[in-house]
Amino acid sequence: MLTITAGRTRREFLSIGAMGLGGLALSPWVTSPLLAAPPAILATGKSVIFLFLQGGPSQLETFDPKSFGSDGTMIPTIATNVAGVRFGERLPQLAKLADKLTVIRSYQSNNGGHNIKPFVSEDTLNANMGSLYSHVVGPTRKATGMPTNVVVFPDAACEGVRKGNARGDIGSTGSLGRLHAPFLPGAGGQLQENMRLNLPEGRFADRRKLIAKLSTISRRMESTPELKQVDELQKQAYQVLLGGGVADALDLSLEDPRTLERFDTALHARPDGWSKARRGAQGMYDGHARAIGRQLLLARRLCEAGCGFVTVHDGYDGVWDMHGDGNNLGMVEGMEACGPALDHALAAFIEDTEARGLSDKILLVITGEMGRTAKINRRGGRDHWGKSTPLVLCGGGAPRGIIGATTRDGAEPVGDPLGPKHLVSTVLSTLFDPGQARLVPGLAPITKLTEHPGLV
Repeated sequence: MLTITAGRTRREFLSIGAMGLGGLALSPWVTSPLLAAPPAILATGKSVIFLFLQGGPSQLETFDPKSFGSDGTMIPTIATNVAGVRFGERLPQLAKLADKLTVIRSYQSNNGGHNIKPFVSEDTLNANMGSLYSHVVGPTRKATGMPTNVVVFPDAACEGVRKGNARGDIGSTGSLGRLHAPFLPGAGGQLQENMRLNLPEGRFADRRKLIAKLSTISRRMESTPELKQVDELQKQAYQVLLGGGVADALDLSLEDPRTLERFDTALHARPDGWSKARRGAQGMYDGHARAIGRQLLLARRLCEAGCGFVTVHDGYDGVWDMHGDGNNLGMVEGMEACGPALDHALAAFIEDTEARGLSDKILLVITGEMGRTAKINRRGGRDHWGKSTPLVLCGGGAPRGIIGATTRDGAEPVGDPLGPKHLVSTVLSTLFDPGQARLVPGLAPITKLTEHPGLV
């Protein structure tokens, strides 16, 4: 942990480790060798926002509805602005923007459990997908100190909501080393202030000299690859501290009030609770409704500031896990709780990025770890299902339209399915030029992930 103190009687602290800066935290126990950042020519200049709907959203109530379920139950749908294409009834704003989306109906995650696949899995070398990008372009932007890989939980964007969590190691870097772990903002309402340097740069420079002397002593004691990487971690920490762009990007108060209002999804919260939810579950549904719009706005601001990969985690304890089992809502009330805020947030994001000329520069990926069963269970919910999983792309140059189809009951793709390997290939090929990357020593494992044809 790097801590800087200021003042003679009242000390103020700026602690990188406490901010959850992942790979930027200083540690002498880093074991992976450092890969020097290759030329910027490898990057396409595009960014990716990976919206992960943890819990397993239903394909049938979102982007691949059928008129009737496998048990004859009617599924309410709504017409889109694309002839012959319908969405679930809780997505009316997205229905009017369907012509701007790429809806992949032949995607299956092949995953039936609660975890953080596909963005941390064997298909990503067991590293956070953003860490793969960081490994190619470097963990921070040299000019600004902006991290290139960030994870945004609900509490990083919205005060007063439950602390976000993921069912798995969202900061995993596999064998890439902690240098490439994602930046995890989330120190409550003091985050922006905590990220600001509260010392004159001259005084900080004196302390930097002290750290440099200590580092020299350490190198004399033992010269190892681990210590070399710690030096690089220190450099990244200094960049974050001295570059004000990170704090500014995270400060939503700097956004145009009209834009803030457009992204405000709190009106979809329901303070009186949900009758069929377990006691205390109100917090996750309310938190989802209040935070999802601000999370996407924060993600856009981060991309504008130079962050290349932002994971937006929407899930808490599995807000999309609609079993109807007393722990979770069923499909009807569950979609009533989750659908409108998601619909509102996504529509605001699409319109906002288009107005800013960012549509082709930011690829938005929307998916979860799995889909839901075609058959409604006896409690009015749907259970875990990995053979048909919702997946939508928007922007980033992806061709628009409907790709693939599922069986009459929506249980699995017709024909050859697309899977996580195709998704990973699409994302990485959006972010950097695989052909150029193959020429850089040490990137072979990552570029190999782009050998699949992709989704589109």
